[in-house]
Amino acid sequence: MTTLIIGITLSLDAFCIAVLKGFIKQKLTIKYILVIGLYFGLFQAIMPYLGYQIGYKMSNIISRYDHYIILIFLSIIGLNMILESFEENKVNDNINFKEMIMLSIATSIDAFTVGITFSFFNTNIYLTCLLIGIITFIISSLGVILGNKVGSYFNFKVELIGGLFLIFMGIKIFLEHI
Repeated sequence: MTTLIIGITLSLDAFCIAVLKGFIKQKLTIKYILVIGLYFGLFQAIMPYLGYQIGYKMSNIISRYDHYIILIFLSIIGLNMILESFEENKVNDNINFKEMIMLSIATSIDAFTVGITFSFFNTNIYLTCLLIGIITFIISSLGVILGNKVGSYFNFKVELIGGLFLIFMGIKIFLEHI
């Protein structure tokens, strides 16, 4: 259940960008939806794995402090998402390689950090990354459609809620380990 919540929470940055991409696209196509969903889903699946590998190699050194690290990482990511919810997003309707790589990396850096925290738990990282990627693909694809239908009304609220969720998860994990 925690993986599902984290997967949904991690996908919220991509969802917000997808909503904006859908909002500004005049004529929505299946290709447009799939390209955005695939880029975001792929990067959200890869980045936690990379973070996990780094965290796993350093776990002997930092295992005594893992709950503090998790609390700090998730809180920083959550606060960043909350602060970003107040910024005006400037997004265009391009889905070319350069545009999508930059957006995919920007929206998945938090997934990299969360991947580091996964190394502190008995986690099936392959299944976890696959689930995060699938969740992000679905949520991003739906975000494009939703954005095209109703506009950017949800952008502020979704990032704010996602940031609060990450902070809550960090506090929950911290309290479970004290």
